[in-house]
Amino acid sequence: MQVLITGGTGFLGGVVVDRFLRAGLAPIIALLEEERDLPLPPGIGRRIVPPLSATADYREALQGVDIVVHLAARVHVMRDTAKDPLQEFRRVNLHGSECLARQAAQAGVRRFVFVSTVKVLGEESDTPYREDSPLNPLDPYGVSKAEAEGALSSIAASGGMELVIVRPPLVYGPGVKANFRQLLGLVSRGIPLPLASIRNSRSLVFVGNLADALFCCATHPAAAGRTFLVSDGEDLSTPLLVRLIAESLGRPARLFPIPTAMLAIAGRLTGRNSAVERLAGSLRVDSSGIRRELNWTPPYTVEEGMRITADWFKSL
Repeated sequence: MQVLITGGTGFLGGVVVDRFLRAGLAPIIALLEEERDLPLPPGIGRRIVPPLSATADYREALQGVDIVVHLAARVHVMRDTAKDPLQEFRRVNLHGSECLARQAAQAGVRRFVFVSTVKVLGEESDTPYREDSPLNPLDPYGVSKAEAEGALSSIAASGGMELVIVRPPLVYGPGVKANFRQLLGLVSRGIPLPLASIRNSRSLVFVGNLADALFCCATHPAAAGRTFLVSDGEDLSTPLLVRLIAESLGRPARLFPIPTAMLAIAGRLTGRNSAVERLAGSLRVDSSGIRRELNWTPPYTVEEGMRITADWFKSL
């Protein structure tokens, strides 16, 4: 069985590659031209591919491939400087993925695993999202992923290729960037945080758990044609998240209360409204589908995932 992984050198990709290696399978990594000389673990194959676009030619890279695990994407950008962010996200996440999937179906690829995002369902929900929740993307990244899901479903249906869609919430772990990494830094430096009054609930997924779920989706017969939400299975409030991070870092959790309405006002005044909304709002997913239908269990607890993440951060 030959498995081709796009984005295999990224934050998630390296852990996915390692999961296949531990199962005795040596995946092939699709590398961009500028990554040609990138050192890879022993036994890993490489195939040079062009960047994701509507006109790229992936036919040579797809020869003999049975399964594609598609991780490569233009990811959510906190301060996007593109003149037309939606067009940029569509260029890679929609048109590039569509081009890759179409050529994969033509090449006889049996299964295509696509990493989407919970953001195709929305940005906030006290009631857990389910796989059949209506699509409601609210930002360009979510829109591009939702459109890609539809395009890939059509290609798979007409080309006889099995499609598996995976929608993770926020992913954390060694190498994490953006808001989670900033939070690690703030807690590590002992900076007091005005988050004690927040009463929310958010689903997260440790990168090792997501990689294991993707391996399961690539190899389990019952995954064909399905869409799954994946999480650690333990939703956290923001104050509890800070306490877990602090415990893992060996630092005190310095939290003090401020009404959430005042936090929202401060966010608007400082131009960080979206960041405050993510800290104060709830976003929950129901990941019982993949557990029930694929008999999948996260290999790492939340505490283990936080400790591994903290150990990496302390080593920087």
